Amino acid sequence: MPVLCLIANPTDSELDPALAAAVVQEIGGELNWLDHAIACEIIDPKSPDALTLARQVIGDAKVDANLVPSQGRRKPLLIADMDSTMINEECIDELAAALGLKEQVAEITDRAMRGELDFAAALDTRVALLKGLERKVIEEVRREQITLAPGGRALIQTMKAYGAYTALVSGGFTFFADFFAKRIGFDEAVANVLEFDGDRLTGTVTKPIVDKSTKRERLIALSQERNVPLDRTIAVGDGANDLDMIRIAGFGVALHAKPAVAAEAGIRIDHGDLTALLYLQGYTDEDIVR
Repeated sequence: MPVLCLIANPTDSELDPALAAAVVQEIGGELNWLDHAIACEIIDPKSPDALTLARQVIGDAKVDANLVPSQGRRKPLLIADMDSTMINEECIDELAAALGLKEQVAEITDRAMRGELDFAAALDTRVALLKGLERKVIEEVRREQITLAPGGRALIQTMKAYGAYTALVSGGFTFFADFFAKRIGFDEAVANVLEFDGDRLTGTVTKPIVDKSTKRERLIALSQERNVPLDRTIAVGDGANDLDMIRIAGFGVALHAKPAVAAEAGIRIDHGDLTALLYLQGYTDEDIVR
């Protein structure tokens, strides 16, 4: 039995009872609010084109609509990207800013995330530009420039409270991933290792590079280790290097993603924050650990 989820951004919701009722009138089904004025579900819509019709009714309103199966909806395993997903920034761009190179590096980052460049080669190119950056500057960037994405801690803490295992797997760096994984509450973190000569970057990373294949392989490995079928997993990211894990997860979520990524993902969240992943699983406001 399918469930259509309507989810808005909690800080600026454009989902109201009138809009939800209009969608129900168009597609049929039973309306149930998960969080008043933020998220609702329409159980067993009658229209075979429910998702398309719902998005037509929504129009320009900043409300995400996604169709999910009701069976196996709560997932016991989550794997997430870090940069521009669990945190708001791209760490490598912020490091480059400390050297006055942000514009140059950010352009490469953006092209890599759109899938226009080989990820490993693009990473090597950008890290080479950081050669000589001091550890204390990197610590300062981590402390002052990086911010947690809204809803991320609630997502992880809630899923863990209900028995899920959570992994942060990033094409970024352990210097950031280990730190923010601990703050958010992830069970593990996997990322690239920046190499130092004393207290300064050498401009290289330890090989092999954590890339899209690593993310996919870690999802498969965790699925096997924890005896969780892939259709009971959820993967979330925003860039081309996340697509391989998004494609094979039960819920593959493109979060505020590049157009090519959003087009391929089974689920897309363009407006909501990370709590949207809880509503997709049927969690209610009362369930969420804040």
